[in-house]
Amino acid sequence: QVQLVESGGRLVQAGGSLRLSCAASGRTFTSYVMGWFRQAPGKEREFVATISRSGGSTYYSDSVKDRFTISRDNAKNTVYLQMNSMKPEDTAVYYCAAQRLGRSMVRDNYDYWGQGTQVTVSS
Repeated sequence: QVQLVESGGRLVQAGGSLRLSCAASGRTFTSYVMGWFRQAPGKEREFVATISRSGGSTYYSDSVKDRFTISRDNAKNTVYLQMNSMKPEDTAVYYCAAQRLGRSMVRDNYDYWGQGTQVTVSS
């Protein structure tokens, strides 16, 4: 089992940058594929990015590709989401998630979730 705690969300202006962090508990962090999802008010929770256990493989949604970068530091049990060229439509609660199946963009395949961190992008 793993516990996830996100941090770093805040208000940022359009065009700005922000880095989110997700700290994981436990000694089996490298067993998990990690992902970031987001949920805007009145919308479904959607996939943002995922990273393999080693960090060598990443995958992004079309809406964030080339603007966001997911990374992980297995020595620190932490996964990051670097967000650049941010847009008002990036406003959402961002969630970190973990699973052991393999690369997936499907929310229901993720077993563990953090509490979320609010990101607001002003125009």
